[in-house]
Amino acid sequence: MALTYSTYLQLDSILNSQKQLSEGPEHDEMLFIIIHQAYELWFKEILHEMDYLKTLLENKNISRSIHTMKRILTILKILVAQIDILETMTPIEFLSFRNRLESASGFQSAQFRELEICLGKRSAGMLNRTHFGENERKKIEQRYNEPTVWDAFIHYLSKTGYEIPEDELNRDVTKPIIASQQIQSALINIYAVDPITAQFCEFMVDLDEGFQEWRYRHVKMVQRTIGTKKGTGGSDGVQYLMTTLNQPFFPDLWEIRTELKK
Repeated sequence: MALTYSTYLQLDSILNSQKQLSEGPEHDEMLFIIIHQAYELWFKEILHEMDYLKTLLENKNISRSIHTMKRILTILKILVAQIDILETMTPIEFLSFRNRLESASGFQSAQFRELEICLGKRSAGMLNRTHFGENERKKIEQRYNEPTVWDAFIHYLSKTGYEIPEDELNRDVTKPIIASQQIQSALINIYAVDPITAQFCEFMVDLDEGFQEWRYRHVKMVQRTIGTKKGTGGSDGVQYLMTTLNQPFFPDLWEIRTELKK
């Protein structure tokens, strides 16, 4: 049988994977399912690109790293824009099927946890979630023990002649990223003399800011939809989501802002 558009993309599997559980079923449940399935596909692609980005930095290929970062940032804009679609669903329309979600929650997205870990978020609680399956847990644990995008970047800086402290290059990658005065000194120098690497730094700031924007838009979407109700997964809903705001992945790139000069 010849390969077709449908078989190559496995459309039968994809287009038959929207299983509505509400009675009727409720009209808006289809939108809710497709939006979140699309999120998971984009999460998969960003993880794919981030793994490639780390390899490029390891190989000192900064031009291709910039290209890859542009792609990640463009996808991130799509993730934020999808919230606009979700917000076409009114609170009453969501409540028409919310009870059928039972304990299912976006809080249980294993790929989003992988994304956070890849970008540097670290906490013991990330490995202790009982709602992850065995394969999901293995992937999360593997990410947790791998260098972050930031680690790949500072190793790139070291390989290209910038003075990066040994304790930063050999840090325990299972620990959170802590701002470093010595790394900040190197970054300030980069902004003064190395426009290509400085451009990559600005794309990292864009990435950090983009994730913070996505978190903020997500919080406001949840707030306007369910108010202060508990999350379906048992979390504190909006109250929990608010605690995730204003936590940058790359603190050094924010700290240097007041020190940069023309």
